Amino acid sequence: MRRFGTQGPVNPEQHYVVPRTEELAEFIRRVKEGRYIVIFAPRQTGKTTFFQRAVAALTAEDLTYFPIQLNFEIYVDCDRAEFYEFLTKQICKEIERVFHERGAALDAALKHFLDNAQITNHLSMMEFFEEFQRFLKDGENWRKVVLIIDEFDGIPISALKGFLHAFRHTYITHATLQCPHSLGIVGVKSIAQLDYDRSVSPFNIHDDFALPNFTLTQVEELLGQYTAEVGQAFAPEVTEAVHKQTGGQPFLVNRLAQILTEEMDIPKTETITLAHFSAAHIQLVDENNTNLTHLTTNIRRNPRFENFLMRIALDEEGVPFNLRNELINELTTYGVLARGTDRMCKIGNPIYLHCILQAFKPIVNGLERDYFPEDTDGFQYLMSDGHIEMERLMDNFQDFTARAGYRILQVPETPQEFIGQHLLFAYLDQFVTSVNGAMYMEVPTGRGRMDLIIFHNQRKHIVETKIWRSDRVYTQGKQQLAAYLATEGVVEGYYVVFDHREVPEPRTETEVINELTIRSYVIPVVQERPSVEAQREH
Repeated sequence: MRRFGTQGPVNPEQHYVVPRTEELAEFIRRVKEGRYIVIFAPRQTGKTTFFQRAVAALTAEDLTYFPIQLNFEIYVDCDRAEFYEFLTKQICKEIERVFHERGAALDAALKHFLDNAQITNHLSMMEFFEEFQRFLKDGENWRKVVLIIDEFDGIPISALKGFLHAFRHTYITHATLQCPHSLGIVGVKSIAQLDYDRSVSPFNIHDDFALPNFTLTQVEELLGQYTAEVGQAFAPEVTEAVHKQTGGQPFLVNRLAQILTEEMDIPKTETITLAHFSAAHIQLVDENNTNLTHLTTNIRRNPRFENFLMRIALDEEGVPFNLRNELINELTTYGVLARGTDRMCKIGNPIYLHCILQAFKPIVNGLERDYFPEDTDGFQYLMSDGHIEMERLMDNFQDFTARAGYRILQVPETPQEFIGQHLLFAYLDQFVTSVNGAMYMEVPTGRGRMDLIIFHNQRKHIVETKIWRSDRVYTQGKQQLAAYLATEGVVEGYYVVFDHREVPEPRTETEVINELTIRSYVIPVVQERPSVEAQREH
């Protein structure tokens, strides 16, 4: 039986695989046209898998193409001389492997050429490929070399410019039998990011190739392969939740599916439900898998990232997506940021946003004991039927902020503009954990919105949070929440707006909008500690 793969490249014999039919066809078209193609995308997005399958599809279709697949990861600590020395051996071994795989023997002349090959710099590399092309005549036809370089980031910086200049020269000379005929460069960092002296890139002839995350249709197709093979179905809302929470990020999609189908011991006769998904989501965000470990490591690289990411997630005005900005460029390289349809920055997916808030949330904020009144705990907010009494729970959060007063601004290492959202997240997270529920996030359309989804006892609760901007935006937010509730099939929602103005206007109101109940709170964020005199008067 196949499985969902999360360790390295996947293949159809062992794993369920998204075909990416359209992307493969487009890549093969560009190769046949002799394009020099580059793809730079975050780790664990399926780049290596895609290129391996693309090469296999190309050669299965037409043996005229001769693929040479290299991996530069091993050269990361090499100097220029070591790089070219071992590159020679790697290329020659790969050529011999392709001949062997095709059941063809190397003639004596080609074997002599490979045995004596010496690539010492980019000039001798050009000569090597020019000479090698002469051995590739097949009857009246010439085989065309397709060179694929994975983990290109590993190239020594001292070799980078010459290496790229060599292939640029090959490309622009437009030789009838240019070798390589087509070049594919695969990596995480772009060539501009690798060019550390900030000079103009010597490789300005490349053709960018986008490898997007999975669409909802592709996730349905991936999970459908499992259902067809095993017989166990995913409820439609589970498939939608997997896609929505992961944003189609390939590793996260496969990891959630892996947890659901292999690690939760769900009987194969049972349909996988939203309750199962919520449990799998908890396991995913709590574990230290490689993808989320890389995420948290990367967002801690620069102390400016925290405030910047919180602005993107919670600021109504948003941040324009501009890859010329160093912070945006770096966070995009890590897969943390993406370009929204409104040309603004957005967090890659809701799971990443959840982990970002977890990463920046203080382990202890000093206010945990004040969350609930004395002699009470989270279980006081469960009704006799076991469901959460959300209105009382949210009313208590409002009371808690009043009890805490100015002390909420003393929470360590937290940007004051977003302290309200931090505290609400921490408050609900502690409560949900105590009653064995699940909480995850949505990142809906509309900047400045963060929706918290609580799933407990087969029931979904939605809390939307914003920062106060104006009466118009406040009213508009209620309409947005009502529309969102309707799409989720939920009849009531909670709207929390934090007011940072010097003269805030606290509000608590319940309204019915389109037959849906909206309970709204405008919560003041106290700006300063009261004077001694004011405390005495109190």
